[in-house]
Amino acid sequence: MTSGTVDPVMENEKFTYDTKSPISDHDVENGSGEVDYSTFVVDKTIERKLLWKFDLHILPMLAIMYLFNSIDKSNLGNAKTDGMTKDLHFKSNQYNILLSIFYVPLVLSGPPMNLLTKKFGAKFVLPIAMMIFGGMAMISAGATNFGGIVTTRWFLGMAESGFYPGVIFYLTTFYKRSELAGRLSIFYAASEVAGAFTGLIAFGVFQIKSHLKGWQYLFLIEGALTVFGGIIAIIVLPKSASKAYFLTEEEKAVAYHRMAANSSTVVDSEFSFRQAIRVFKEDRLWPMYMIIGFCTGVPLFSVSNFLPQIVARLGYDTVKTNLYTVAPNVVGAFCVVCVAFSSDYWGDRSIHLAACLATTAIGFVVLACVDVTQNLGVGYFACFLLCAGGFITSPLLSTWYNNNTPDENQRAILTPVMVATANSMGLVAANIFTEQSAPRYEMASIICACFGFAGSLIVLSLGFWMKWDNGRRDKAQGVVLKAGDVPTSELKAGQKDPKWRWMGGVP
Repeated sequence: MTSGTVDPVMENEKFTYDTKSPISDHDVENGSGEVDYSTFVVDKTIERKLLWKFDLHILPMLAIMYLFNSIDKSNLGNAKTDGMTKDLHFKSNQYNILLSIFYVPLVLSGPPMNLLTKKFGAKFVLPIAMMIFGGMAMISAGATNFGGIVTTRWFLGMAESGFYPGVIFYLTTFYKRSELAGRLSIFYAASEVAGAFTGLIAFGVFQIKSHLKGWQYLFLIEGALTVFGGIIAIIVLPKSASKAYFLTEEEKAVAYHRMAANSSTVVDSEFSFRQAIRVFKEDRLWPMYMIIGFCTGVPLFSVSNFLPQIVARLGYDTVKTNLYTVAPNVVGAFCVVCVAFSSDYWGDRSIHLAACLATTAIGFVVLACVDVTQNLGVGYFACFLLCAGGFITSPLLSTWYNNNTPDENQRAILTPVMVATANSMGLVAANIFTEQSAPRYEMASIICACFGFAGSLIVLSLGFWMKWDNGRRDKAQGVVLKAGDVPTSELKAGQKDPKWRWMGGVP
């Protein structure tokens, strides 16, 4: 094998490449600096053990964290079915305003929050943010009017703003590009489980007879669980792959070199704001990712915020409405994981993402065209389509642009900006499902379908362009290379490097 390259086939049990790696904190502290590994060999057996340890120590904790994040963010729909808007004396469209207010700090605070995550470490920033938004959820139970709950939702949005992009960035420092979508899906599936979990909690809580309202108990119980989860997370999460407390010294070295081979140009790089913002000059495709984010955001947030109201169209009472949101969310969680691992297996993001957007769009078309009160089975099936295709779009898109951004500082700013773009569409979703359009929400469903179909076309166009550009580069250089054939540590020039190949386009 030629020095400085990774075997693209990787048929052997080991692969080799040249780089340098700090093998342990002890070496650094004693002034030995970096340990030079010429032709460092990564044993596949050690790598499998390493991945198992990452999956066991990191993914369950992150999934639980995002479960509570999603619960605190989406429980307004359940609270509304229990009469929250009447108890707080909402007028006309104030519920839609409440939903909209949440997205303002969520969009504005995301980039600076993620830069804090890069600078101080996700191990500390993410759990602290979790404890804050859990506390805000609990305080919401004490709101007595519209102004009070708007205030708590504002600060809850600020605390949650950097959570999702922070987790994405955190995972990119542990997993190779070809492993990211599947792992991110396990984490993100928690958002779908949250819909089911919230429905089950609401089903039980709303039957409590007490001086407190059912929706108040909902906020208190879910907020308290979130705060407790944040305390556990700050203990359990490791700082980075090469410094994980549960790895041996040999495994730490392997973890470092995996990232140098297929994730980052400089592993565990120092924080640099100047280097971070250069992504908007050096990355040619970020405007396309932003447009796709617009298209995914509207149907995504429409489903997450209004599924209880959509199910309520079927004519069930409050308790059954919340119970019947469980099954679509469970099916959606299953689809998130299956589609993401399929995406990793085939090395494709574009076709998978386009198909999921189209699936959700078809679900909204059904809701717009069919009188679900007369066709309960068809209407309920449409809810399964919404969840099956809607939630996976976000992790697939996030994986796609992170796969094509090898600089850690640039990932730290690009991810929250792109997530903020999608989150801003929550403002649209919050204002198309209005009280005036209830209970059919016909125009809202048509708008969501249009965004979904438009996103599918744009995604496929970008995927075919990536395939064409990779072929053009191969022809110009007289070689056939794929993303991953060249270590990311050798691609410091990024997309301008002659050896650069796009990842995730049409196979």
